[in-house]
Amino acid sequence: MTGDHQSLALLLFLAFVALTLAITTWAGRDRHGSPEEFYAGGRLFSPLENGFAIAGDYMSAASFLGISGLIALFGYDGVLYSVGFLVAWLLVLFLVAELVRNCGRFTLADVLAARLRERPMRIAAGTSAVTVSVLYLVAQMVGAGSLIELLLGSTGGAARAWTVVGVGALMVVYVAWGGMRATTWIQIVKAVLLMGGAIALTVLVLVRFHGDLGGLLGTAADRSGHGRDFLAPGLKYGGGWTARLDFISLGLALVLGTAGLPHILSRFYTVPTARAARRSVVWSIGLIGAFYLMTIVLGFGAAAVLGSDEVRQSNPSGNTAVPLLALDLGGGQGSTGGTVLFAVVAAVAFATILAVVAGITLSSSASVAHDLYATLSRRPERTPRSEVRVARLAAVGVGAVAIGLGLLAQDLNVAFLVGLAFAVAASANLPVLLYTLFWRRFTTRGAVWSVYGGLVPAVLLVIFSPVVSGAPDAIFPGVDFQLFPLSNPGMVSIPLGFLAGWLGTVTSREPADAARYAETEVRALTGAGAA
Repeated sequence: MTGDHQSLALLLFLAFVALTLAITTWAGRDRHGSPEEFYAGGRLFSPLENGFAIAGDYMSAASFLGISGLIALFGYDGVLYSVGFLVAWLLVLFLVAELVRNCGRFTLADVLAARLRERPMRIAAGTSAVTVSVLYLVAQMVGAGSLIELLLGSTGGAARAWTVVGVGALMVVYVAWGGMRATTWIQIVKAVLLMGGAIALTVLVLVRFHGDLGGLLGTAADRSGHGRDFLAPGLKYGGGWTARLDFISLGLALVLGTAGLPHILSRFYTVPTARAARRSVVWSIGLIGAFYLMTIVLGFGAAAVLGSDEVRQSNPSGNTAVPLLALDLGGGQGSTGGTVLFAVVAAVAFATILAVVAGITLSSSASVAHDLYATLSRRPERTPRSEVRVARLAAVGVGAVAIGLGLLAQDLNVAFLVGLAFAVAASANLPVLLYTLFWRRFTTRGAVWSVYGGLVPAVLLVIFSPVVSGAPDAIFPGVDFQLFPLSNPGMVSIPLGFLAGWLGTVTSREPADAARYAETEVRALTGAGAA
């Protein structure tokens, strides 16, 4: 893009950034700075508002850019991401949402500390939450960089690098100044914009093919370069036993990971009751389900309208498929309609990234301040206000780490990167959460072993996987210290998390506290005594 068209697109970007900063300023003024206000927005949001915010938090750059790109490149195998992300919400609805709202105050560690020894649990859960959050943030940074690089027509990587830095700086401002209240309203605005943009593009794709889904799929297969194999399983995950196991590993991570994501769990604390938390999830499932169905149309639409080769040429991982599709549907390169539609879609995608990184950063800074600092600090003058100050400083630190890792992973698909974060969440957080809520004999040793028994193997397997080295598209393609053949560690690390929790419990000399479990069970099921 050049000239006036590029200026229009940049203007829309700046307009949204200005809007979000205005929301942050409004939300951040006249607040008393208590942890409840900063972490949970005062618990004043309705189920509808929180449902939109959850959807805004969940429908990330991985969903809008990454999944559609994977479908455009790999057809049927890319659809796995849409299905996995959506099915995961059934687990959240039936097993997690209401119980977590009743048992905790601000973080996952609150749920665990309700029946287990507080200090070791907060340290373990806080460490895990920060690790998962940083991995998730990296994916959003990569998506933002790919988007800006396409917008500016740059191929040297400088635009991507500066965008990663800029997004990191913005997310620190959102969290440090506005807290949960600002973050929630940004996510609500983003969810409305994203659904509107996805609906408009889906309608345009269907109009292009006169509502003929068979014609859409047939054209996508023809232009993919793979023929009918594009519509059948195996194009990405069917090359051999390693690829098939990777497919299973990814599926487990996507379906089980959502219930362990810290920034999703923290959203249940922004409503006044457990019933409101459950209704929030129902609203979010409706929005998220409709959205993921549209990503399938957009992915196959990009393959049919543009061709897989053009998508790959723009970005090897497919992250720019949707903006390029918008450009073509609006009239093509150089047309005013194409430029306007491209700019709107790019701005919506950028809004998606900003909203999600704000939510993740808030969650991770809450874990640092409320769990790690509150547990490890022995300063007698520590107060709730000092905890909030630490949370704001933690946002800066988390942002700096995410920026550094985002610069390293710029060439990886954002949906793939999110799959890694889901695997770590499912390995470290889900086992200990389910054991705490449903296993009467569970002990503190079992909980600590469960967290670290899932977290450490998951991170190590990623480090020694083809994602980091030993492959042409690895983070460090010039070196090879690959030891683990799978790109996603979920198939190994998730069972290890459950196994470590069981083993730690059965070998523990400390008996389970039956009274505290009974109290937790009553509180989880009835809401009696919930904050």
